[in-house]
Amino acid sequence: MSHHFVSFESARLLVVDDDPILREFAVSHLSTDEVTVEVAEDGEAAWRILSKQDFDIVLLDLDMPRMDGFELLGLMRADPRLRHVPVVVATGREDMVAVDKAFASGATSFVVKPLNWRLISHQLSYVLRNARDEAAVRGALKQLQDDNMLKGEVLRLSHGKLSDSLTRLMQLTDDMEGLAVDAALAGAVKKMRDTTRTIQTLHADMARAMALIQRS
Repeated sequence: MSHHFVSFESARLLVVDDDPILREFAVSHLSTDEVTVEVAEDGEAAWRILSKQDFDIVLLDLDMPRMDGFELLGLMRADPRLRHVPVVVATGREDMVAVDKAFASGATSFVVKPLNWRLISHQLSYVLRNARDEAAVRGALKQLQDDNMLKGEVLRLSHGKLSDSLTRLMQLTDDMEGLAVDAALAGAVKKMRDTTRTIQTLHADMARAMALIQRS
């Protein structure tokens, strides 16, 4: 087994190509103790494998019978589980139309045949490293969004309870103000008015906090 793949951590690689010799070379040149390589002869076979197994990266030929690389790319990018799997397309065509179409279909990077396996291993390692960095960023962002949703829900519930309490306090203050006949009671009413204004300020602050969380 040739250790041509530039290993930095474990990975599962799927190579999709209708050329049986290329598939054999891929297994020979890219497999290591850390990197597992599986192969598929066309897009249909690859789709069956991808539907059942998880892969870290895909090396995909564009010109294949039954289902070509463009169609497989479209299926992968439409599937939430496979949407972010990096795909390096390999093509013997050097025209930019094919390259543009591949990127429009969701390709991460591309290489041109005939393949230099040493260079391919470097490119696959680079693409996979970037994909994992992006996945870490997405995970951190999702955690932040989840935290914000939780904070927003807590604020929403607290805001609602505070709103109910404020309404009752304002009604009670109005009722006591109508009954105030001496200085002591009038002083108590004034303190309740001050407390009501403090609660109103807190109520408004919570509303602004909820609005900020919703926008973040």
